[in-house]
Amino acid sequence: MTQIHKYICLFVLFLSSCISLDAQELDGSTKVFTETAYLDWVRKYHPVIQQSNLLSRVGEAYELKARGGFDPKVFGDIQQKSFDGKTYFTIGETGLKIPSWMGAEFKVGYNWTNGIFLNPENNLPAAGQAYAGVKWSLGRGLMIDERRATLEKAKILQAANLAEQKMIVNDILLDAGKAYWEWVNAYNDVKIYEEALALAAVRLEGVKNSFLQGDKPAIDTLESTIQVQNRRIALNDAQVVYENSRRYLSNFLWYENELPLEVSDLLQPVFYEDILLTPTVVDLSTTLNNLDRNHPILQQYELKLQQLEVDRRLKKEQLKPQVDVEFNFLADGIDFVNRPKDVDEIGALNAVFTENYKAGVKVGMPLFRRKERADLELTDLKLLDTKYKIRQKTQALKNKVLNYQELLDNSRQQVAINQSAVTNYQRLLAAENEKFRYGESSIFLLNSREQKLVAAQLKLIKLLTLYQKNRLGLVWAAGQLE
Repeated sequence: MTQIHKYICLFVLFLSSCISLDAQELDGSTKVFTETAYLDWVRKYHPVIQQSNLLSRVGEAYELKARGGFDPKVFGDIQQKSFDGKTYFTIGETGLKIPSWMGAEFKVGYNWTNGIFLNPENNLPAAGQAYAGVKWSLGRGLMIDERRATLEKAKILQAANLAEQKMIVNDILLDAGKAYWEWVNAYNDVKIYEEALALAAVRLEGVKNSFLQGDKPAIDTLESTIQVQNRRIALNDAQVVYENSRRYLSNFLWYENELPLEVSDLLQPVFYEDILLTPTVVDLSTTLNNLDRNHPILQQYELKLQQLEVDRRLKKEQLKPQVDVEFNFLADGIDFVNRPKDVDEIGALNAVFTENYKAGVKVGMPLFRRKERADLELTDLKLLDTKYKIRQKTQALKNKVLNYQELLDNSRQQVAINQSAVTNYQRLLAAENEKFRYGESSIFLLNSREQKLVAAQLKLIKLLTLYQKNRLGLVWAAGQLE
């Protein structure tokens, strides 16, 4: 036994234990594979759904990356020049920068210099010089900057990825559910044709015996033979459709380590007479009223709108002039107070704030601000475009929900009508059989009655599975199939 066959057997055994509450035993080994058990399996192991689970981790990684813009940073720099046995200069700096959410950047550090050809502006106390200060953008960048905008958009991206994950699961489960009911339809078609072929074969034998006894003409045997041949052809076609639908259903069945599985004959769908018109979980009024908040596609649009709003705030901030101020307290060595013996404490502190400092202001602004105004205009246009898309998509989704609801109601009515028709055809066939037994009917009429019953049964199966697909479609259109 190959490894794949071992896994298939394991799959069947596992399902037999997992779906015991949803599966009805047909014989010693065959189980009914219910829609609930099937969709639960797809949710758990389908590789596309597993892949969609990575989106939350991607969002977390982007948020972590954006938070890295606020990480404290240790820095150091040293330059030295030596020539002809002389040390011209040594200039060193080390420190720590701490960005903040307010836009200010706090900085502490220590400088040291020495050398015989040192630039006078680099002269420091013999013990070096510590400093502590802040750099703050009071114009452009005060309310928001690139760093804060990136973090805000990363948080929104996390929510957008969760919405995309829901949308992927919603779409996969719809395709998987439709494949399941196509499988159910094809299986029941085969069973109907098998039963019809068996009845036709029995009738052919009976007609042959009646012909040999002289009770029936030879043409009746020909009529019955043609009926058997036609039903055998129909059964062969139905079996091909069933095998194709079974293989297509297997596309959605996987196991751990992305191992593909096949639907075994030990797993069979429910017979059409046992298919119930399961009510949908969608409340139409509540769904339509809350569609913009609950549907993953509309959630994605809304979150995109929020990201564009962050972009707009950032572009609008660029219209302001650049006004960067910086102030650093300076120390003698690491002594910021540096109080002489004849100066009291208050005088020493006053000297710190009025004498021992380094300050600067940087101002700048483009005269026409054409680039900044154009960037803002483009962002406004993207916002407007997204709002149009939201309105259009919302209306389209509402119409899709209403369409599926109407299809569901219509298919429910058609099922009820067709169930009654099947019952009536069964009565007609039973009556025609009685007439045939007493010689008051013909093999042609009997075959015709039976053919109409088979056609009605096949149509009923199609309507029952169509109802189930419309039920899944309604939940999908509401964005709740997950």
